[in-house]
Parts: sequence; structure tokens; C-alpha cells
Amino acid sequence: MADLSQFDPNSAGNPNNNIFGLPFSEDEARVVILPVPWEVTVSFGSGTARAAEQIMKASLQVDLFDPDVPHGWKEGFYLKETDSKILFKSDYLRKEAELYIDYISKGEDIEQNKFMCKALREVNEGGHFLNNWVYQQTKSLLADGKLVALLGGDHSTPLGFYKAIAEKWGEFGILQIDAHCDLREAYEGFEYSHASIMYNVLKEVPQMQKLVQLGIRDYSEGEHQFIQQNGDRVKTYFDRDIRVRQYEGETFKQIVAEIIDGLPQNVYISFDIDGLDPKLCPNTGTPVQGGFETEQVFYLFNKLRESGKKIIGFDLCEVSTSETGWDANVGARVLFKLCNLLVASHSVQHA
Repeated sequence: MADLSQFDPNSAGNPNNNIFGLPFSEDEARVVILPVPWEVTVSFGSGTARAAEQIMKASLQVDLFDPDVPHGWKEGFYLKETDSKILFKSDYLRKEAELYIDYISKGEDIEQNKFMCKALREVNEGGHFLNNWVYQQTKSLLADGKLVALLGGDHSTPLGFYKAIAEKWGEFGILQIDAHCDLREAYEGFEYSHASIMYNVLKEVPQMQKLVQLGIRDYSEGEHQFIQQNGDRVKTYFDRDIRVRQYEGETFKQIVAEIIDGLPQNVYISFDIDGLDPKLCPNTGTPVQGGFETEQVFYLFNKLRESGKKIIGFDLCEVSTSETGWDANVGARVLFKLCNLLVASHSVQHA
């Protein structure tokens, strides 16, 4: 472990240290965060491929005292360096995807355009490449005994991590915070679209027993039908339904208890920042009115931990860059809370 005798947790964050100004190396840290700078298939706003840099900067302003997990930071959190080759590949394929999306939006037939066929093929090949890269990276970290988190990037990025988690933990469930279902099959022709992540999990990761979705408020008729047809593996708490239940007298505490009861023992948290009220993430790729306050989601996560169910990993995706850094400011605080809850779920408490 790192020598913390000279480290003052009450001082300003040191930019020469790692995430949150913490003085841990990768070897010393309990939680290792893998940044995945990828946003090839985003169809509205962009910027999330470069979120890690802004979150790192914003994290230096995060106070280390968390009343829910006061000494969690002492376990050590470490953000790996962004892989510039992955970012370069994302930037290149993003340009091809933009041309392709513009082309099909006009109702054109891609079979009549060899360049568009090539663009679609290369984007889909890029998705396969990224999934394998993420799988190898997270598998290695898990084999080293690390608790692992993934920082996107768009929401397509964690699929390889889900596969590595499944090999490590066996059967598990996903608790998804999101404005969108992400249950589209090959959205816009992209096999590994950000809008298809949960469809692909259900298809490719059989160990994923139960997907519980919260905050959903923007979805297609096809996705709604998919949920109804797959009730054994998918339970969706639509944003409007949660609100109506509260309007009619139920408490959020009662709804949270029901949500947690429907999850298996091992739980992975997939947090798309657009699950929050867009005032907290105005530059996210596809913002939608409505959504949660951060404290509502943190309450749910704390109750999940208190229930005795184990948080086995998490991803935080779709945080975007901005001139003010506001989105990264919120993202850094969400990331800190998730890191604390992850170590608390595998607790080795410090005085």
C-alpha cells in the first residue's frame, strides 16, 4: 500500500498525483479505472471520447470525505492513461460513421454506394476490435485482483468488460441508469452501437441473468415490445411510471426496495450519465428531459450495498466535454461515489 503518512486528505488536490489527487500507483490501488475513448456511433452530440481528461482535471476539486464511505479513498483509486491509439481509431471511424449516418438519413440505399458499404463494414469491424481490446484489458486487471471500473466513452464501450466480469464472477445482474433502453438491434446498421449495448449483452453474455433498467424515458416501440417479450431477463422502471407511483402515494424508498429485491446477488452498475436530469449533464450525447437527481441514485446504490448484495464493477459513460467543464464536474463526483461504493462492497475498512 502507498505510504499515506505525508498525505493530507484535507488539502487541495495535487495535479501531480492521479485521479482525485490521490497518491496511488496502479499496483497500489484497489480500484483501477480503465478509460475508453470511443464514440464512433453517437448520433447526436459528441465529446465523450475525451471525457476522461476533463474528469481527471475536475476530480482534483472533489473533497475526499464521503459520509457514506468515509475512508474509501484509502483503498486507492487509479485512472489508467488514455490509450491514444484507441482515441485515434475512434476519431477516424467517427468521420466514416457521420458520413454514413447522413447518407442513410436521406433514405439512400447503401447497396448502391460502395463507399458507404465499406464505411459500415469498417465501423462494425472497429466495434469488434474495441470489444476485444476492452475484454483483454479488464480481464488482465481482474486477474491481478483489482476491482475494475470503466470510464467511457459512449455506452457501447463496456461490452468486453461485461464478458470479463462474467468469467470472473459467473452469474450476475446489471443495474442500468439511463434515459434510453439501448435495446435496439444493430441501430442504424451498427452492430455495436451505443443504442444496442443492452441488446448485445442479452445476446452475448448468458451469465447476465437480469437487466434492471431505471430512468428510461426515450425508447422505440420495438424496444417496448422487446421488454414485454423478455420479462424473464429484463425489468424496466420507466421514468414516468416511477413518478406516477410517487404521485399516487408510494415512497421512493418502497420503489427502491422493490428494485433491489429483483436483482441477483452479484450486481454490476452501468451508469449512463443521461439517466440524470439534463441540467446535470447538458452536453451528454443524447440528453432527454426528466431524469434523476444524483442523490436519488446514490440513495439507491447505498441501499443496494446495505442489502448485502455485492457490487462487482461499474461503468460510467456518456459524460461529455464542455467549455465550462460542468459535465465533467458532475461526472467526477459520480465517479468518486461509485468507487467508494465498490470498495465498500468488498470492504477492508480503514481507521
